[in-house]
Amino acid sequence: MLGLFDEAVDWLVARGETGQWGAEAFSSRESAIFRITEWASAGGLWMAETPDGTPVGAIVVGARPPWVPAADEPERYVEALVTSRRHAGQDVGGELVRHAVELARAAGVSLLRVDCWGDAPGLVAWYERQGFERSGTFELEDGWHGQILSMRV
Repeated sequence: MLGLFDEAVDWLVARGETGQWGAEAFSSRESAIFRITEWASAGGLWMAETPDGTPVGAIVVGARPPWVPAADEPERYVEALVTSRRHAGQDVGGELVRHAVELARAAGVSLLRVDCWGDAPGLVAWYERQGFERSGTFELEDGWHGQILSMRV
């Protein structure tokens, strides 16, 4: 998963889009390593792989982060989603979102939410194409704008 995040950061930096995850590799951030280790041990991390076992995407389905207002009903929350840019256009992210939908359904939960960088219209539009609808926004102390999206499952 660290490699996928590093690849994504490199791609974003090359495009001049450092607002989402910054310009520093996740593998060099102690906080990122700790968080990914937490996700892996909590049981909500799912990996997409090629037939030969090469990781091409990852999704974490669990609890909403503390900066997102609570829903008024039980939910599942996509805490993280990252895919390999080398496999862009192969619906890896869509497949992972569909897996999150199935996890929510299996848990008897009818609400799936996610948040993303609100200053990336293409990213917000991608989530909308997956079936999410805009349902709120937030701003972190450092000025980072978040878009909350919801899906009924």
